[in-house]
Amino acid sequence: MLILQTNKKINKKSLFYIIIFLTVSNSIFPQKLLYKAELNNFFDNNEFSGSLLKSSQTMAGTHIAPQIGVGFGKKHKILAGLDIMHEWGSNKIVDFTSIIAYYEYSGKYFRFSAGAFPRKERLDKYPKMFFQDSINNYRPTVNGVFWEFAHRKNYLNVWLDWTGRQSPTRHEAFFMGWSGRYNYKMLYVQHFGYMFHYASRMSPNHDPVIDNGLILTQLGIDLAKITGLNQLETNLGWSAGLDRERGAGGWHTPQGLLWETKVEYRGLELNNSYYRGKGQQTFYAQHGNDLYWGEPLYRSTEYNKLDLILHFFKSNIVNIKFVYSFHFVEKQLFQQQSLYATFKLDNFSKKNKEKYLYLWDRWFGLR
Repeated sequence: MLILQTNKKINKKSLFYIIIFLTVSNSIFPQKLLYKAELNNFFDNNEFSGSLLKSSQTMAGTHIAPQIGVGFGKKHKILAGLDIMHEWGSNKIVDFTSIIAYYEYSGKYFRFSAGAFPRKERLDKYPKMFFQDSINNYRPTVNGVFWEFAHRKNYLNVWLDWTGRQSPTRHEAFFMGWSGRYNYKMLYVQHFGYMFHYASRMSPNHDPVIDNGLILTQLGIDLAKITGLNQLETNLGWSAGLDRERGAGGWHTPQGLLWETKVEYRGLELNNSYYRGKGQQTFYAQHGNDLYWGEPLYRSTEYNKLDLILHFFKSNIVNIKFVYSFHFVEKQLFQQQSLYATFKLDNFSKKNKEKYLYLWDRWFGLR
């Protein structure tokens, strides 16, 4: 009986302390229930019959990514959820599932994320030379950390993405990346880079360790403000690959020039990128997309891509666009058609109140 009474006293005292702690912590760090829901649909038809660099294929699917979490004050958030993907035409209900679970700090100038968080929201500025479109569709999360300083259009970030845990069938693999941009009036300089470490599997027969790096530095001019266009900028950059197989020689450093131009006006957009130089992705024949996540057409010494984009609806909640792409490579013309429809809703991010205007608004009496 004495022992039971002692335990009751201890339990009552512990409960009292827990209540005091929760009351004090809630007053110091007021908590808010957070939610986020995303629905992403994609259709990507690639027509590359006759190409030696890329195969024809059609990729299509739907992502559902619900998240729920807690916000502490105005700067700290913990969110968890799932990114569930169903491929169109599949006989499975769920084809891929990615865990979402991360902590995020969002200050006035700084942002920090750690855990498993959505890729597109952090690394979407990278050119297709680094990450082709299908990466967002089939590897939708980053597993690692992301830190960024941002002020207006200026930013600097570093990040880590651990993409492969070593096992008898999987290679140990991870990205370390960095990027930034600085604007001076209409001029800007921007830089993108990463190093990808592709190590061995867990087996007696050790695979070769390969390091794959890529950097791109660009100088550009942004004329959107003085023209009245939604977007008008062009830049010229120098790129260099850094590839080596440890113990089998030195570094391979394919280099080239990349010229990009972007024009957008009221729902119509044109993007053009032109590459000229030595073919990238030195070890693609041996390791393919396991090692290189960028567009494989940059293996050519000359490549031009022209995107014609029609924005049916554009906001920070709903985005629907159609992209018709022309690829000039291998002395041939290839085509690609893509349709993207996304829906995002949450109770913590700032909503843009400025309405996007379309060329055809007057045609239908919308303004």
